[in-house]
Amino acid sequence: MEYRVVKENDLFLLTDEKGNIPNDHPYGEGLYKRDTRFLSSLEMKINGEEPILLSSEASKSYENEMILTNPHMEDKGRLILWRESIEIKRKRFIYEDVLYEHVVVKNYYPKPLTFQISLNIDVDFADMFLVRGFQSGEVGSLTGVEVTTHSMTYHYKGADNVIRSSVMSWDREAIEVKEGYIDFEFNLLHGGEQTLTFKVNPVIDGASGTEYAADAAYKKLVTSYQSWNDQTTKVKTDYLPLQRMVDRGVSDLRLLLTDLGYGPFPVAGLPWFGVPFGRDSLIAALQMLSFNPDVAKGTLRTMAHYQGKNDDPWRDEQPGKIMHEIRYGELANTNQIPFTPYYGSVDSTPLFLVLLVEYVKWTNDLAIAEDLLPNILAALNWIDLYGDRDGDGLVEYHQESSKGIANQGWKDSGDSIVHRNGEYAETPIALVEVQGYVYQAKSGIADIFEVLQEPKMARELREQAASLKETFHNAFWMEEHQFYAIALDKDKNQVGTLTSNPGHVLYSGILDEESIESVSRALTSEKMFSGFGIRTMAEGEAGYNPMSYHDGSVWPHDNSMILLGMGKNDRAKEASLIMNGLIEASGHFEYDRLAELFCGYADRSGKLIKYPVACSPQAWAAGTPLTFIQTVLGCFPDSLKGEITLKPLLLDEMNELHVDQLRIGDGILSLSLNRTTNGMTELNVHENTTGLRIAVAETSLS
Repeated sequence: MEYRVVKENDLFLLTDEKGNIPNDHPYGEGLYKRDTRFLSSLEMKINGEEPILLSSEASKSYENEMILTNPHMEDKGRLILWRESIEIKRKRFIYEDVLYEHVVVKNYYPKPLTFQISLNIDVDFADMFLVRGFQSGEVGSLTGVEVTTHSMTYHYKGADNVIRSSVMSWDREAIEVKEGYIDFEFNLLHGGEQTLTFKVNPVIDGASGTEYAADAAYKKLVTSYQSWNDQTTKVKTDYLPLQRMVDRGVSDLRLLLTDLGYGPFPVAGLPWFGVPFGRDSLIAALQMLSFNPDVAKGTLRTMAHYQGKNDDPWRDEQPGKIMHEIRYGELANTNQIPFTPYYGSVDSTPLFLVLLVEYVKWTNDLAIAEDLLPNILAALNWIDLYGDRDGDGLVEYHQESSKGIANQGWKDSGDSIVHRNGEYAETPIALVEVQGYVYQAKSGIADIFEVLQEPKMARELREQAASLKETFHNAFWMEEHQFYAIALDKDKNQVGTLTSNPGHVLYSGILDEESIESVSRALTSEKMFSGFGIRTMAEGEAGYNPMSYHDGSVWPHDNSMILLGMGKNDRAKEASLIMNGLIEASGHFEYDRLAELFCGYADRSGKLIKYPVACSPQAWAAGTPLTFIQTVLGCFPDSLKGEITLKPLLLDEMNELHVDQLRIGDGILSLSLNRTTNGMTELNVHENTTGLRIAVAETSLS
């Protein structure tokens, strides 16, 4: 990762490894709030020259720290600064939507020194869609810059008539301040050090972040992370690569949490998708159920609040539909793009119901199902009335918006649904995984309705699910490949390219045992499994490209959804292969942080090839190692039936796994797995206050 990022709630900072925001913006560097860049240039210099980077540290998700030093400086033979005389430490973090940066300078030269540290600053208030180069449009203009000895404020009036300001302040007397430039002088004895604290507070129509003394803000931030860790399931294993992945995932998911007033939920990922995102947020919350189910609750309430109410083709919105993505910049506010929110996602609505079902099964929180009953009914109605466009029992998508998204499943790039002859499928398109989500949603909601004393609705949903199961297999099964098609095109012809999508259906319950075996075997074949994970498309297909976004790359979250299905269906051998591949892959990334995706080349050389613009951290990539723990435990609670199913199996490299404070039912479950001297897996339950009985099933490696 060639950038550094910190985020807290609605504000995030993206810089290069030195901590600067360069003018050429290779990654769109800047300080962003609500899809607007409130700092577009930040370059630190010493005596007017670029410092030399010594280290760039981001092991803690909530802060970055860089150590730099000065180059050798002479003027016509006169020594200005001996090389490496000054140590410059930059430490930055965000709290309550304010950016804080400490700059600590220390003199290691044997004599006193005088030198200058300067900051070059600019603010362009650019909309994120303009930064990404995806759109052009009418924008506002800078209305002025105010400068004092301790502050600099940029003002902007957007095309949406929103007044945005970027307020920068510092705690040290500057020797020069002018628009875009601040210069500080330091006089240090040998061994002496001094600190400069710099703040940036974005303001939107008068609403700003809450400023604290920097040390107090940092303490509050650290405390909030400690609180998060206290509320989260504890995992300890002797398999250190897995331990590092889990720890990183838990920390990164805390980083990506945002609260719009309905509870915390994960935004999709940084730098491009630090916003509410239906599909991504729902899947990440699903991955987190075994670690912190409160996130699922916040995600459900947030999605319910933004549930579609109108039939609006510009936004691909229909009543009951769950959003795809929401944006807050001036292009969205002026209706130049349809993201306020945009609803072009065919899978968000059934995934909303799937998450609700799984959350209730984990927590026994039937109150949320009662509270969200109108949203549940609206989502079910959308599936039957709008999702099933032609009444054939399958859910299809078709883009209505002129500035919307053409392919509306998780593989939403324009080339992702391609026939075996290389022709792109035409919409309306029915995706294989979406039918599985619908089946899982209707089956699970039926169970909830049964408990809520709604037997008529439960019976109707079960009948619909049974009908879908028969229709699904007949429509998607490819006998010659012993596998399912990725989709049906507008003429109901199978899109027969071999892809990872059918793997998601393993989790749904729609497959029989024979199909489960066939799908699992195909997914872990040499064509599909790269060695680092399952590819999105099989090697050798007409559309296969290991460098592509969706047609041969490896997505960790895609693998995690498959893992949940394999764990549920006792496919331990295949699940172990996938987990080991992704663990191997994590070692190729900084801090063992799985990226959004990586290239799908085989690992014959032992080298993983990275995808150049993958988001990192990305919520559902961070959630992937959390699903490893659920899969190793084979833990699938069902509070509605009063039981917890466990199918435990340690990976070959593990001898022990301790999992404490699993929040299930009305209490917690703590347990451990240990490898015995004869190589078997021993399960020990240390605490069970869940109120649920434990059913332990033997795991098969055949």
